[in-house]
Amino acid sequence: MRKEEIIQLLKNQDYNKIKLAITDLDGVLRGKYIHKSKLLSILDSGFGFCDVVFGWDSADILYDKVEVTGWHTGFPDSQAQIDPGTLRRIPWENDTFFFLADFSGAESSMQKICPRTLLKHTAKKCIDSGYTPVFSQEFEWFNFKKDTAFGEEFKSEPLTPGMFGYSILRSSEKSAFFNDLFDLLERFDIPLEGLHTETGPGVYEAAIQYSEILLAADRAALFKTAVKEIGYKHDVLASFMAKQSNELPGCSGHVHQSLWDLDKKNNLFFDPDKNTQMSDLMESYVAGQLYCLPHILPMFAPTINSYKRLVEGAWAPTTCTWARDNRTTALRVLNASAKSARLETRVVGSDVNPYLAMSACLASGLYGIEKNLSLEVPETVGNGYEDQGGGRMPGNLRDAAQTMSTSELANELFGETFVSHFTKTRLWEWQQFSNEVTDWEKKRYFEII
Repeated sequence: MRKEEIIQLLKNQDYNKIKLAITDLDGVLRGKYIHKSKLLSILDSGFGFCDVVFGWDSADILYDKVEVTGWHTGFPDSQAQIDPGTLRRIPWENDTFFFLADFSGAESSMQKICPRTLLKHTAKKCIDSGYTPVFSQEFEWFNFKKDTAFGEEFKSEPLTPGMFGYSILRSSEKSAFFNDLFDLLERFDIPLEGLHTETGPGVYEAAIQYSEILLAADRAALFKTAVKEIGYKHDVLASFMAKQSNELPGCSGHVHQSLWDLDKKNNLFFDPDKNTQMSDLMESYVAGQLYCLPHILPMFAPTINSYKRLVEGAWAPTTCTWARDNRTTALRVLNASAKSARLETRVVGSDVNPYLAMSACLASGLYGIEKNLSLEVPETVGNGYEDQGGGRMPGNLRDAAQTMSTSELANELFGETFVSHFTKTRLWEWQQFSNEVTDWEKKRYFEII
C-alpha cells in the first residue's frame, strides 16, 4: 500500500489504538500503543524514542562501558521512523493495526547500531551490486505448559511428552494451538511454508516462506513474539532458548538465502552446466561466509546459551565447513533446481536477532563476491564434526566477542561504531554470567572440595 492509502485507511477506522515497535540488539520488540492521531502526525516526520533500548540488556540492566548511550548522555530521545510498508493487523488483538519502526531517519549513532537499519544498508549494497537478496528463516522452539514454567528451581512441564519428531499424533493432541499458529500467523503476514513437531518434548519447528531480505527479517523477528502471544491464549509458554537441556538437541534458527537478478526472474546461485550445479557467484558467496564466520560469530550466536547448542552430535555445527545437503556442516548447499537453489547457514540458533543474523549472512557472502574468493575449503564428505580443514569456531561468547571486537574485517563489514557497541554488549553478557554462582558449582564443590 502507498502511504496515502495507509493514511486514508487509518482515517476510516472507528478505533483509535495503534501498536508500534522497535527491535533491540537482542531481537526483543520494544514498543507501545499510540493514538491514531499521533500516528498520522508522525508518519512523515518521525518521532522520538528513548535510546535506552540500545543501552540495556534483555533484563533492562544498563550496560556499563558503552559510548553511544548511557548516564553520560542522559538517555535522550533519538529520531525514529515508522516504516509504512510494515503495516499489518494483529488478529489475536481484535485486528489492531501494527507498525515496525527503526532509526534509519536522521543521521545519528543510533542509526549506526540499529539492527534493522544495519540490514537496510546491507540490503541496499547488495541491490546496488545488481543482486536481489531472497531470504527466509526457520525456527525450532520448546513449548511448555504455562502454569508449570516458573518456580524456585525453574522446573517446567513440556506441552507434550516424548521424543516425537514429525508427529501427526502430537500436533493433533494440541490442535487448537497448532492450528492457531498456522492460521493467525498467516493473517499477521507471516506465512509459513511448514509447521511440525521436532525431536524433543513439546518442540515445534516452523519454516517461514521466503521473500526479499528485509521482509524476511521483519517476519522472523515478529514470528518469535507472535508465537509467544498466541501461546498465552492457550496457556502455553514458548521458549526460543538455543539449548534447554544437555540431554536434548538445541533449537536452531537456520537462515536460507539466495541471490537473484534485479527482475527476480533468475536464481544466480544455480548453474546447470557445472557438476555441483553451484554457480561461480554462489561459490564465492559460500567462500565469503566461511572466511568471515569466525570474525562475526556473535551475530549468529549472541548469548551464553548459544554455545551450549554448538556442540558435536547435537544437530548443530562446530567447524567452518560446507557441503551439499549435509546437516553436520556449518553451511549446507541445497541446489537441486533453479527455483530452490540456496544456502542454509546452520550456525544460527533460535535465540538470534534475525536482523543481525541476516546482515551477517549477506555481508559476508557479498564480501566473498567482491573479493572474488575461491571456494578453497574442500567440500565435507561425511561427518562435519571430524572435518577440521576449515578450522573451528570460537567455543564461547567471550572468545567470539573478543575476536569480533578486534577484527578489521568486522569493522569493514559493519562499521566501527556498531562493532564496538555490539561486542561490548556481548562481553557484558559474559560478565553477568561469570558473576553468578550456579547450581552446578554448588552441587560439585559444596561438600567435596
